Amino acid sequence: MKVMKFGGTSVGKPERIHHISSLVTSQKEPTIVVLSALSGTTNALVEIIYNIAKGDRISAKQNIDKLEEHYHDFIKGLVKEPAFIQKANAIISEHFEFLNIILKISFSEALSKDILAQGELLSTKLFSTYLEEQSIDHILLPALEFMTIDYNDEPQIGSIKVKLTQLLGQYPNKKLFVTQGYICRNARGEVDNLKRGGSDYSASLIAAAINASVCEIWTDIDGMHNNDPRIVKKTRPVEQLSFDEAAELAYFGAKILHPASIWPAQQYNIQVKLLNTMQPEAKGTAIVEEAGSVGVKAVAAKDNIIAIRVKSSRMLLAYGFLRKVFEVFEKYRTSIDMVTTSEVAVSLTIDNATHLKEIQKELEPFGALEIDENQVIISVVGNEISQTANIVKKLFESIQNIPVRMVSYGGSPHNISLLVPAAYKTQILQQLNKGMFNL
Repeated sequence: MKVMKFGGTSVGKPERIHHISSLVTSQKEPTIVVLSALSGTTNALVEIIYNIAKGDRISAKQNIDKLEEHYHDFIKGLVKEPAFIQKANAIISEHFEFLNIILKISFSEALSKDILAQGELLSTKLFSTYLEEQSIDHILLPALEFMTIDYNDEPQIGSIKVKLTQLLGQYPNKKLFVTQGYICRNARGEVDNLKRGGSDYSASLIAAAINASVCEIWTDIDGMHNNDPRIVKKTRPVEQLSFDEAAELAYFGAKILHPASIWPAQQYNIQVKLLNTMQPEAKGTAIVEEAGSVGVKAVAAKDNIIAIRVKSSRMLLAYGFLRKVFEVFEKYRTSIDMVTTSEVAVSLTIDNATHLKEIQKELEPFGALEIDENQVIISVVGNEISQTANIVKKLFESIQNIPVRMVSYGGSPHNISLLVPAAYKTQILQQLNKGMFNL
């Protein structure tokens, strides 16, 4: 059995849903299809939540009506027979009636998760309706019946495996299953989610739970490219990455893949393929245990980085200084990306400003603080690159005119990271493309 996940752009238009139905029905082995919400839906739902939370129910109602109109227009190109048009309209009416009811009750954080879940519920039900119209035999598997997270918001892979296996066991002769990405239930049994980009995570967790032959992630680009194709003109897809290389690229900014989605596949050694819905014949990128080659594979950029420097003459020979600094970030559940130290200072970066003021206040007693916002982490990723001297030389020769704020080297054999002002992002990516890849 295999897993095929399709993102929002892959299901963003009726003709694309028609196209992916032909992709999934042409498979030779049983398949679980994981769908994201239609492109633009999650952003629209986030805006509705924002309106309701601030008490602007008029704007919320306007946005709900606008989104509902979009879905009614969408199904005009999706299904043709009157019975299925009626069924699709009924599905839309049901979910938007729910959104309109929420306008009339007190808002809560739990309700926001229910609102966000509507996107995936709609896309899968409408896809199922289209398959039904085409007489394509399939089963719609509700993700809320098997996808669960614990009190720390971590997926319970053991529980997912048991529940999903039981569900699949009810349909021994079926070859095609459709389910929602992103959504799940939390430890209290409430509707929750795996955070933005979580449909990739869902697909990987499902693949691990069923020991799939492959987990295919279908998007609008033909695999993981060696650089950001939105910024750099000449890029090329990377044919093979190790799990470690892919994890580094995903974490440090490669948008094609959700960072968390690598872990389940790696733990259960499930091959991941990144493929292009618009060009299904393209080879794409295979993510497997072995790197396949030594050297630089790709460059990624992570935006919205904040650099924090704590400078203190007391740091020299001060036992436990770093521990106390890191405990502040742990207290506010704020992850640290890069760290460099000297005898009198420690510099680090974060990508979440939610608790920046509180963190700053608690760090002030340790010494003088310098905080630089609008930074970007540029990561050069490849197999064993930190152990290859000529690669480091080539890297720094490529960026001689770029002001580098921090360097992380040696922490991983697969990654060399640089912190630079965000204003230099385009320039450094273009220069690295030329200097490291001759493109």
